[in-house]
Amino acid sequence: MKRFSILAFALSLGLSASIRADDAPRTVDVTAKRFEFVPSTLALKKGETVKLRITSEDVTHGLFLRPLKIDTDIVPGEVRELTVTPQTAGTFTAICHHFCGSGHGGMKLTVVVE
Repeated sequence: MKRFSILAFALSLGLSASIRADDAPRTVDVTAKRFEFVPSTLALKKGETVKLRITSEDVTHGLFLRPLKIDTDIVPGEVRELTVTPQTAGTFTAICHHFCGSGHGGMKLTVVVE
């Protein structure tokens, strides 16, 4: 009964009483595979909380990006979920920190925070 009273009061004031789905963090899927991240560039907003869902298509990879405090292993068959909230604007380069073959050194992910 108390819940109904609060809802009725909110509606009488013209307030929205619905729970908005966009209150949840935006989810971005990232796939690691020899020798790239897909997508190769992420556009984020300063202060926006984003959930990264990271998977590997082939071998174990790593994802390291110090400014966003990301340091994780990406194991085939598993999904890594990381929640990040960038606090600094700029362009940052994440790297794979697990040797994954001859093209490993070029495996980068650009993160642009506006």
